Amino acid sequence: MSKIVSQAASLVLALILTTCLWAQPALAQSSIRDAELEQLLRDWADPIFAAAGLTPGAVDIYVINDPSLNAFVAGGQNMFIHTGLITAADTPNELIGVIAHETGHISGGHLARMGEAAEGFGLTQMIGLGLGLAAIALGSPEAGIALITGGTHIAQRQFLLYSRTQESAADQAAMSLLDATGQSGRGLLTFFDRFRDQEILSGANQDPFIRSHPLNSDRINFLESRIAMSPYRDVQDTPENLARLQMAQAKIYGFLDRVDVVLRRYPESDTSAPGHYARSVAYFRQGRTDEALGEIDALIERQTDNPFLYELRGQILLEGRRPSEAITAFRQSLDLMPQSALLRINLAQALIASEDSERNSPSNQEARDLLLFATTQDNSSSFAWHQLAIVQARAGEEGLADLATAERYYMMGNGDEARRFALRARDKLTENTEDWRQAMEIIDFTEDPRRMRRR
Repeated sequence: MSKIVSQAASLVLALILTTCLWAQPALAQSSIRDAELEQLLRDWADPIFAAAGLTPGAVDIYVINDPSLNAFVAGGQNMFIHTGLITAADTPNELIGVIAHETGHISGGHLARMGEAAEGFGLTQMIGLGLGLAAIALGSPEAGIALITGGTHIAQRQFLLYSRTQESAADQAAMSLLDATGQSGRGLLTFFDRFRDQEILSGANQDPFIRSHPLNSDRINFLESRIAMSPYRDVQDTPENLARLQMAQAKIYGFLDRVDVVLRRYPESDTSAPGHYARSVAYFRQGRTDEALGEIDALIERQTDNPFLYELRGQILLEGRRPSEAITAFRQSLDLMPQSALLRINLAQALIASEDSERNSPSNQEARDLLLFATTQDNSSSFAWHQLAIVQARAGEEGLADLATAERYYMMGNGDEARRFALRARDKLTENTEDWRQAMEIIDFTEDPRRMRRR
C-alpha cells in the first residue's frame, strides 16, 4: 500500500505542478523555426538577458505554434513563446515586457526552487491521499475520495500562493531589467490589464497565461507605482521596431491562419508592407505562384535590404519547382544576413534540388559546406542533418552520411534509430577521429533514454 500511495502522490503532485504553474509544451504543439521570428526575439531579448547577468547565447528561445496567449520558462534557461502572444501584442514594448518578466523567473532560479517547494507541499497531499486510499480499502469509497480531493485542494492552494509570490518577484525583476535597458514598463502593465477580467472565468475559458501567472490587484498596483517612478516610463517604441512586429505578425497569420481568413484580414486594398507580406504567403499556400511573387516583389522594391523577403521569394520559387531561380533569391538573403544558419540551410536545400547537384558537383560541394557550417553553428535542426546526409551520400561519404542521419534522429528524439545509424557510422569511420567519437557519443547517450535530453 505504501508504494501505491507514494506513486499516486507523485503523479498527482506532478499534475498540480503542470496545470497550476508553468505549463509545459503540449505534445500536440510544435516549435517553429523561422529566421525572421528568431532574429526579432533575439534582438529584443538579448539585452534583457545581459542586464539580468545571463549569457544571452546560453538562453534558448523557442517559438511554439499555438494561437493562445502564453509564454513560460522550463528546463533551466529555456524560454517558450506562443505565436498567439506575438500576434496579440499591440506594441513591441508589450512583448518585451513579457520577455523581461519571464527572464525574471530564470534569473531568480524560480524553477529550481519550485522543485524544492514541491517536496514540502507534497507532504500534505500524500497524507490526504494515504488516508483516502486506506478508507477506500476499508470499504468507504466516498470518504476516501473526499480525503484525497481535500488533500489535493490544500496542496493546490499552497502552490498557488507560492506561485503568486514568485510572480511578484518576477514583476520586480522585469521592471529593473526594463529600467536597466532604458525601456518603459507600460507594455507589461497594458498586457496584464487584458487579463483582469479573465480571473473570474473558469479554467477552460482562461488563456494559459492567466492560469500559470495568477494576477491580483497588488501586482497591478506595484507595476503602476513602479512605472510612475521610472525615468523611462514615457519611452516609445521606435517606428522600426513597430514595423518589424507588424511584419512578423503578418507572416504568422499568413502561414498559420486559414487562407480565407488571411485574405479578409489583409485584403487587396491593403497596400501596406504587412498586407503585401501576408497575401504573398497566402497565395503561396494556394499554389498561386505568380501572384505570390507579384506581392513579394512589390515589397522587395520598397525594402531592398530585407533578407527575409528574399528568403520568402526563394521558398515560393523552390516549392514552385524553380530551384535555379530559388538559388538566386536565397543567395541574396544570405548575402544580407550571412551569420544565419537557417538561411544557409535554405540555400543548401535549393542547391540539392538543382539539376547539377550530382556526385562531387560544385553545387553538391557548396551545399555540403553550407550544411557543415550550419550544423556546427546550430545542431538542433533535424532537417539540416537530413540534407547533410543526402549530400554526403552523393559524395560517397557513407560513414558521414550515416552519422548525419544518426544526428537527425537524435534531434527528433528517436533514440532507437539514432543508435542504429550511429553504430553503422562507427563501423565505417576511422577510429578515434572526431567523427568517430561523435558517433560513439550518440551510442553512449542512446543506451539510456533518460540521458537523451542532456547530451
